[in-house]
Amino acid sequence: MTGPGTGSTGTADRAAGDGSGASAGVPDSIAAAWGVRERPHKGPKPALSLARIVDAAVRIADTEGLDAVSMGRVAAELGAAPMSLYRHVSAKEELLRLMVDTAWGDSPGPLAPGESWRAGLSRWAWAMRAGVRRHPWVVRIPISGLPVMPREIAWFEDALACMGGTGLTEARKASVIMLLSGYVRNLATTEADIAAAVQASGLAPDEWMASYPRMLSRLTDPQRFPALAAFIAAGVFDVYDDPDDEFIFGLNRILDGVAVLVRA
Repeated sequence: MTGPGTGSTGTADRAAGDGSGASAGVPDSIAAAWGVRERPHKGPKPALSLARIVDAAVRIADTEGLDAVSMGRVAAELGAAPMSLYRHVSAKEELLRLMVDTAWGDSPGPLAPGESWRAGLSRWAWAMRAGVRRHPWVVRIPISGLPVMPREIAWFEDALACMGGTGLTEARKASVIMLLSGYVRNLATTEADIAAAVQASGLAPDEWMASYPRMLSRLTDPQRFPALAAFIAAGVFDVYDDPDDEFIFGLNRILDGVAVLVRA
């Protein structure tokens, strides 16, 4: 998965320690997230902080869209000169990765006492879905690598811990995490695309949905497409369903499959 932190959070600071020499050979964006990148300039402590810069970028993405995020726009949001941001963030690509880590939020935590692996992974997937709903733009940023940012690692740890008693190999645990996170991301992207199409149509969601079978009925021959005719007659598209219905269905099927693997 890709996901969650600004690097100036308490979690990152505790994980990083004092940062002495810890950033050697680590890309700047990752070192910055973990709080181990030394400040490159001497002199007075700058007025800006990495946390403020990332928070401002997230606010802009939430209110104006991801395309509005630029170093100049973030600087304007903070009332600072654009060049002052480069003391903390080397490029927009680094800023985007920090934004992604922040957007997912804190990890949902490992298994609670008495909680099953299935309940834990379900809670993990729902928490990831909640993160996408808070910041829908997060799934529009391409995955740039394996989990390595502070919150990404916390989410990875919790998912692994949920499967600690399943008997699955570590490789299979990674496969389950990739399957679950990919499912959440893919469905969120599809839902966002459908929502954009509904908005562009100018119709209410139910009207937009109902227009689809009516159009198909005019375009298709029931003799050529009998299965589709039966599908249309069943009224599947007559009402715009709660998006959570599809999420629950898919999530349960994935976890059913994992259960088969665990039993095997």
